[in-house]
Amino acid sequence: MTALALARPYLAFARTSFLNLLAYRARYFVGILTYFFNATVWYYIWRALFHEKGDGATLGGFTFPQMLTYVTTGWALRSFYFNEVDREIASQVREGRLAMTLIKPVDVQAMTLSQALGESAFRLVLFTLPIGVLLGLVYPILPPASPSAFALYLLSGLLSALLVGAINFCVGLVAIRTTSILGVLRAKYLVLELLSGLLVPVAFFPEPARKVLVWLPFMHMNDTPGRIWLGLATGADAARALALQAGWTVALLLLGRVLWNATARRIEVQGG
Repeated sequence: MTALALARPYLAFARTSFLNLLAYRARYFVGILTYFFNATVWYYIWRALFHEKGDGATLGGFTFPQMLTYVTTGWALRSFYFNEVDREIASQVREGRLAMTLIKPVDVQAMTLSQALGESAFRLVLFTLPIGVLLGLVYPILPPASPSAFALYLLSGLLSALLVGAINFCVGLVAIRTTSILGVLRAKYLVLELLSGLLVPVAFFPEPARKVLVWLPFMHMNDTPGRIWLGLATGADAARALALQAGWTVALLLLGRVLWNATARRIEVQGG
């Protein structure tokens, strides 16, 4: 069987995920405004902090234009990689629909990640690009440091989507043992937004925390792409950050495989 034949079912899952989201048209406008407002709030917060320091000041190694660009590219990237496959797995467990998933002649992890990438494709076209254009029109965002920085930013953004998909798959599997993961999801959102650099750049963390975070997957979701865009991570530094990002993606995909193999034997279908 050819690679294309093997991939065809998963491409169909990605397409279905894209089309399902397309049915909720009102969320386009609400989502765009939500991300724009989030970026705007942080714009005014950082403007006030830099104003206190005076013209030409730097905070955490960022000038104000760099900080503004870091924030806006971070929220735009978050609109791309965000997915809810963990919530969907929990919903399948709670409603008894997981049994239908199990009888499909496909790999469950690959199917779930295909759905996550389908959602990211939807978000790229109907959230990320409009949000990026809107933010670029309203705020003086710096362009990428170079064409190569822009290309590496795109690569890092794609790895971020795979990384978040891998994390969410592992989190979703918790529902098979606990049925409800609402508390876990709330904690996950807080941890990811804080440690990824989305809320506060990693440069503002204490030195001991930064030394730990650089070896964990979280900062590579937002901080790494943002620093690459600004040209703050170039050459060997950018290559090392991307290698860590790719390595964590592979490691978490393998962890998801191990967890699924261990958990699938203990599935108890609820509802139905």
